[in-house]
Amino acid sequence: MQVCVSVRACLWGSLLCLALVSVFPQPAQGQAEELFQCTTTANADIVILVDGSWSIGRINFRLVRMFLENLVKAFAVEFDKTRIGLAQYSGDPRIEWHLNAHTTKASVIDAVKNLPYKGGNTLTGLALTYIMENSFKPESGSRAGVPKIGILITDGKSQDDVIPPARSLKEAGIELFAIGVKNADENELKAIASPPQETHVYNVADFSVMSDIVEGLTRTVCERVEQLDKTLKGDTRPPSAPMAPPSDLVTSDITARSFQVTWTHAPGLVEKYRVVYYPASGGQPEEKVVHGTENTVMLNYLNSLTEYQVAVFAVYRSSASEALRGSATTLALPMVNFLELFDMTHSTMRVRWKTAAGASGYMILYAPLTEGDTADEKEVKVADNVSEVELEGLTPDTEYTVTVYALYGEEASDPITNQETTLPLTPARNLRFSDVDHSSARLTWDAASRKVNGYRIMYVKTNGVQTNEVDVGRVTSWLLRNLTSLTEYTVAIFAVYDEGQAEPLTDSFTTKSVPEPLGLRSSDVSTESFRVSWQHAASDVVLYRLTWTAMKGGDTEESLVNGNMNSYLITGLRPSTEYEVTLEAVYRDEAESDTVILTESTAERTTTVATTTSTTAAPRYGVRNLQINEETTFSMQVSWQMTDTRNIRHYRLTYVTSKGDRAEETRTVPTGQSSLLLQPLLSDTEYRVTVTSVYHDGDGPSVTRVGRTLPLSAPRSLRVSEEWYNRFRISWDVPPSPTMGYRVVYQPLSGPGPALETFVGEDVNTMLIVNLLSGTEYSVKVIASYTTGSSEALSGRAKTLYLGVTNLTPYQVRMTSMCAQWQPHRHASSYKVVIESLSSSQKQETKLGGGTTRHCFNNLKANNQYKISVSSQLQDGTEGPAVTVIEKTLPVPTPAPTRPPTTTPLPTIPVAKEVCKAAKADLVFLVDGSWSIGDENFLKIIGFLYSTTGALDRIGPDGTQVAIAQFSDDARTEFKLNSYGNKERLLDAITRISYKGGNTKTGRAIQHVKENIFTVEGGVRRGIPKVLVVLTDGRSQDDVNKVSKEIQLEGYIVFAIGFADADYGELVSIASKPSERHVFFVDDLDAFKKIEEKLVTFVCEAASATCPSVPMSGSTTPGFRMMELFGLMENRYGNVAGVSMVPGTFNTFPCFHLHSNALLAQPTRYIHPEGLPSDYTISLLFRLLPDTPQEPFALWEILNKDNEPLVGVILDNGGKTLTFFNNDYRGEFQTVTFEGPDIKKLFYGSFHKLHIAISKTSARVILDCKLVAEKTISAAGNITTDGLEVLGRMVRSRGNRDNSAPFQLQSFDIVCSTSWAGRDKCCELPALRKEVDCPAMPKACTCTQDSKGPPGPAGPPGGPGIRGARGDRGEPGPVGLVGPVGDTGVAGAQGPPGPQGPSGRTIIGPPGGPGQRGEKGEAGQPGTQGVPGSAGAPGREGQAGPRGLPGKDGPPGRQGPSGTIGTPGAPGAPGSSGPPGKQGELGPPGPAGGKGERGERGDLQSAASVQAIARQVCEQLIQSHMARYNSILNHVPSQPVSIRTVPGPPGEPGRQGSAGPQGEQGPPGRPGFPGTNGENGQPGARGLPGEKGEKGAQGVGVQGPRGPQGAPGATGQGRTGTQGAPGRPGNPGTPGRPGVPGAVGLAGPPGYCDQNSCVGYNVGEGGEVTDRSAVPAVQLPSNTYQNYGEMEEDDPYRYGGGYPSEYYQPNYPAPRPVAPDDPALSLDDVELRSPGIHRSTRSLAEGAVEAEGGRREEKTGLKRRLKRGAKKMPGTN
Repeated sequence: MQVCVSVRACLWGSLLCLALVSVFPQPAQGQAEELFQCTTTANADIVILVDGSWSIGRINFRLVRMFLENLVKAFAVEFDKTRIGLAQYSGDPRIEWHLNAHTTKASVIDAVKNLPYKGGNTLTGLALTYIMENSFKPESGSRAGVPKIGILITDGKSQDDVIPPARSLKEAGIELFAIGVKNADENELKAIASPPQETHVYNVADFSVMSDIVEGLTRTVCERVEQLDKTLKGDTRPPSAPMAPPSDLVTSDITARSFQVTWTHAPGLVEKYRVVYYPASGGQPEEKVVHGTENTVMLNYLNSLTEYQVAVFAVYRSSASEALRGSATTLALPMVNFLELFDMTHSTMRVRWKTAAGASGYMILYAPLTEGDTADEKEVKVADNVSEVELEGLTPDTEYTVTVYALYGEEASDPITNQETTLPLTPARNLRFSDVDHSSARLTWDAASRKVNGYRIMYVKTNGVQTNEVDVGRVTSWLLRNLTSLTEYTVAIFAVYDEGQAEPLTDSFTTKSVPEPLGLRSSDVSTESFRVSWQHAASDVVLYRLTWTAMKGGDTEESLVNGNMNSYLITGLRPSTEYEVTLEAVYRDEAESDTVILTESTAERTTTVATTTSTTAAPRYGVRNLQINEETTFSMQVSWQMTDTRNIRHYRLTYVTSKGDRAEETRTVPTGQSSLLLQPLLSDTEYRVTVTSVYHDGDGPSVTRVGRTLPLSAPRSLRVSEEWYNRFRISWDVPPSPTMGYRVVYQPLSGPGPALETFVGEDVNTMLIVNLLSGTEYSVKVIASYTTGSSEALSGRAKTLYLGVTNLTPYQVRMTSMCAQWQPHRHASSYKVVIESLSSSQKQETKLGGGTTRHCFNNLKANNQYKISVSSQLQDGTEGPAVTVIEKTLPVPTPAPTRPPTTTPLPTIPVAKEVCKAAKADLVFLVDGSWSIGDENFLKIIGFLYSTTGALDRIGPDGTQVAIAQFSDDARTEFKLNSYGNKERLLDAITRISYKGGNTKTGRAIQHVKENIFTVEGGVRRGIPKVLVVLTDGRSQDDVNKVSKEIQLEGYIVFAIGFADADYGELVSIASKPSERHVFFVDDLDAFKKIEEKLVTFVCEAASATCPSVPMSGSTTPGFRMMELFGLMENRYGNVAGVSMVPGTFNTFPCFHLHSNALLAQPTRYIHPEGLPSDYTISLLFRLLPDTPQEPFALWEILNKDNEPLVGVILDNGGKTLTFFNNDYRGEFQTVTFEGPDIKKLFYGSFHKLHIAISKTSARVILDCKLVAEKTISAAGNITTDGLEVLGRMVRSRGNRDNSAPFQLQSFDIVCSTSWAGRDKCCELPALRKEVDCPAMPKACTCTQDSKGPPGPAGPPGGPGIRGARGDRGEPGPVGLVGPVGDTGVAGAQGPPGPQGPSGRTIIGPPGGPGQRGEKGEAGQPGTQGVPGSAGAPGREGQAGPRGLPGKDGPPGRQGPSGTIGTPGAPGAPGSSGPPGKQGELGPPGPAGGKGERGERGDLQSAASVQAIARQVCEQLIQSHMARYNSILNHVPSQPVSIRTVPGPPGEPGRQGSAGPQGEQGPPGRPGFPGTNGENGQPGARGLPGEKGEKGAQGVGVQGPRGPQGAPGATGQGRTGTQGAPGRPGNPGTPGRPGVPGAVGLAGPPGYCDQNSCVGYNVGEGGEVTDRSAVPAVQLPSNTYQNYGEMEEDDPYRYGGGYPSEYYQPNYPAPRPVAPDDPALSLDDVELRSPGIHRSTRSLAEGAVEAEGGRREEKTGLKRRLKRGAKKMPGTN
């Protein structure tokens, strides 16, 4: 009775259950089956080829020996029967024994048992060729006419080609069998083996199951030997009919656990059928036997979803047939579907699913989706009728993964998984701050939930580290005390529950400055004293500092007054003296308040002499609190506090320039008046003002102050935008002082043409300049015009677009043909390409499409010079300039002259290999020079170095730099990287290296290379791959693991070459990953030639400029480490402006905060010298911050030399979109924008890992290692390398300020592969990190499997087969049968010098970096970002400079994006301006005149200029202003909307100014805008030209607020009113906007606007025409503004678009030529570029200086005001 038993695999069992057994039919029950014996009479020559590479390992090699032993036992091995030979291979093959070496089976088995392990690489192709040439030869024992069998055993993929040698063996009649184990490549096995593959290819999962295939292999080999023997002897008869196998194998009724096998009966008398089946992936075969009359069998108890191989044998009486083979795959066990998670609470969720048919129960596994202990996973099992459960005890706000299995007995189906997040604990809401003062603030918030136990408040100074914490119970308001003034605090409110605390509610506030004392006043004034008193500033004032100083000189005295006092009597003063008193409050934190200032004068001591008595007259008092404010360019307001109003007759006010270069002016002020507007004054001039109280009997004390009028400030921040081929727009920031308008001067610099000028009004700050030359650079100047003169010029340069191709170069130049290529023009619709001979009339011309970038010309003449011209053409037919290049065709070759033979060949330099042509690296060879090498072998090493370096191309700074160091006990630098700049000198230096000798200290040598060769002094270059090649012949006598790991983490690419007794495991730890590319092993130095070519190839590929190899995630990958290239490294970021380092996703990962002033940029030629690869992946780990702007910005982009974007990634924080853009292969700009819920996660303030995989057909976005979107794109063209690569650039940035977005960047790589995202494990993200799959954390103290422990005890003496130690390498004990080697080795004198500590049990040296950064750990509970938690508090490090006083004197907000000036409120028609302003109340001009002679300052412009201004203003009043337009991201003009403003009603009259600003103007002064004057009142008494009367009470209103845009206020009609006699401009009216205070100089008839004289620029018929006498051919017509393709409004980098021609009829006066001697033509300008397309090329430092200059100018005026009257308090006396 036959028995068939199988044991099923357990549910969670390993790949192969060791209990698998199969009991086959036995001839006698109870006996063990004997191994198969091949009993054929045929002879055979069998050669076994065994893989002995390192990947097998010594333990597995023992299993290989056992397999070989069983294989040999199956054959009758004798000299005249079967012969067996064996070869072993790795890096190089060797014969272990030939076919004729052994004559008995016993001797072969003995040789197998003693087969030594070789070690090395896997070069299978080389080994197959080797046995072909050495084993199957007559001299090796191969016999003619005998079947020849080759059996290959390997465990991995070959490192060379196997197909040609395998084909050669098969063509030579050798039958090949291929056995693969573990990691073998099955396709490679099939390529090696002879057909049929079903019987000649074996592949098992592990060495431990090799014995399972012995019988099948030996049977097949035996059968093939017999068949081959018959074939060789001419017996080709088919087997007899009774031996035929069955046919038509069919599998059916397939389930997860069984399937039916059916076949057609074999012919003849079949006794039974034997059905053998086993898993195709490897496993114990099982079998069933059925009677010969049956032809079907059910195979049961199978594993689900498993492919089974089935073989059916027909068993006859005396033998069995061949197998009928087939296969079938079982189905998967029915699994659960429709898994639903619902009813989530803080700690529970419900799970529901649909049941699976036939399931015996269900198992639910659930665990938090975080990196934690595996014990966190919990399990629930339920019966088969349950389909819903509730999971309890969950953690709030935690994402759980829930997995459900259907159970089928002991097996389980495939799982179904879902994820859901428990509800978070409800946080507090709506945090508000109130009652904020200098030392306290009240917090108020809305309650979180009824279940809350209380609240925890944590607050910290935003720039500090000390965290304060207080638990406040169940309240919703709390007062924070003892705060520091003027300090920003970040506050977090945690709601505390039983389950923990909720997410914090965070916000920030800033305490106010300490208050100053209030109400400082004086009293009790006498001749020698007065009392000062005040109100307390706050309750926590410690003391008051009181100082007083005589205004006319004297020592300053000081007194400290206790904080609880509020008055003080100042004594010891001089009579009739004015004193300045200052008072400051000092607080507990030593903060001092602002200074309060009081001026007071002591009483005058006077005595009257009588005949008998003397009496003291009443004292006389001076004014108090004399202040000067409201300064303009031509006026200032003087005010004071009146004192003795009853006795004072009037006040006398005198003022004079501080330099005394003008006559002193005097004004008399009535007693009841305490202020006076002084005008007209000189601009930017300091005046000394004195006020004297005049009594009936004399003068009282005088009080003097100094003030300065504002300068004639120039406009600021000149910008350019909307560049086109014949126009561009300029914009500027208006100066702080009111102007009359602006003069704009522009002149071509790089082409012919006159300088032109035009004028615009004071409410205009942008202008479109048209009719320009294409591709021409212009100098542009903007000059502000004031009533008292003109400002300095604001200068810059701008350039129109170039209508021509670039980079025209010839290539493929031959005798009768040549080609040309060029950079395409963005807007060209076609190209005209012409070639013409310079020596004949030959000419060819063709027209090509706009996407063409190259063209070839044929039928040319040899040795002729040709000129190639390319002209670009627009859609409207406009043709740009012809760009030319001259090239000469090759001459007809002449035969080379015959050289006389020489006896000694000239020395030759090795030719560079093709793969090294693009290599650029810093390459160091570290050569073992220990005694074990020997002199002869060292010469071989030198030869290897010579040929390897000779394969390189360029040597020196522009190519590869080479250094060599030799080591033994210590290392010696033979020469450094920068020692040799050409290959000839380098090779000569290599031949002169001398042998060193000594022991082997590899670790110390690698450290030497790192510290002494890879240095700046040694010639290392930034951004160039650093490659180290280590050559050694033995195990190091010191630790190599630590330093090897360090240099690999720091980005070095390390190759390790071992020979002789080198330790392969040590080579693996030294070299970079993967080891297949970086570790080489040869048996001896003679085998160097075998690896040389591969080593050179791998080294040069690693150093490729296109895609250098870089370490990434524990391996080397072609790509770019962008963080290093931008200087964002721990040891280098300090040199990068605007960058600070903060903790990353883990504290040990550094992260860099890019502030708004960072704008990191690097030259493209430095980062990507050969451009970008065709396929690549952009990998970024970053997060956005609360202060990241809402406007779009480029995470990374590449700009060309004109600052035009070429490729990049844009984030739109406002629109929550991600955009990638580049130029396709046709040169056309393309963008793809991604949006949706997954993309929006990028904008929520958390760290995310973003991969953008760019291929030739698509752009894929992988977020946090999950594919979220994919879009189709065209293949990209390459980039130019003459521009910049920038991080964080704002798309709408202008100039050099505010053009970088703040965000945090932890990693940034570009990998030259689109599959990188699939291999990345996102190990930097805590939620996705799996320790088993991820490399160790940076600076982590870990012991890995690579660590080596101390040497173990010595083994038995062993046989002579293994090569002994080389003596001086310190191996423990001698070789051979000499005692216990281990004991003597440990204590022997041959130990290495210095301690040879075990490198595996302890980490050498102190613990790594994490300890040194321990302080950051104290950020504690709130998370790595400190109290603000996810709000991102780190990084508010104040990089933007010291914090100013909050809210005081701040600028009115950052200026918005460029140029959208909006309809600038047209001044409107000159119509109704309301009644003229009232006459001033100061009475007749009186004696204040007489200063007209100062008017020479006004004579700055000619009469023609004045007329031009009049025309310009008039034209502005008539024509509408240009409409606002929306600037798109690339600043190309969009379609405008013409808006004509309707004149609004007159504004409220401007504040009644004092006398108009005509004071200092001379007669020829500019009249400014005619018509803006009010009614002048009566003519003044002065008739002389230029004298400015005192009347102007109405003032022009220049100092008044500019008022709302629109009508110019109550300015009056556009006529000068009843002008008096010439020269007396009269008192101007009260316009709401600044204007000219009346005509200056000889006033003609009343000024009015003759509309016939308003000539618009290109408006109507007969308009003024620009001089076109020198217009070149490249100038475009003024109406050429067609669109060149539809423009997407949201496309940030789409060019094109245009305007209708009427838009280009600007409302400015026609430009006119500028006089050659005009000072405005001086070339002191800077280059301007449009934001987003062109950018200024000057350095950031220059921009900072200019910006600082502007700020300094602003601060000067502010500082003067503070100095004159910082919070002056009026006296109360």
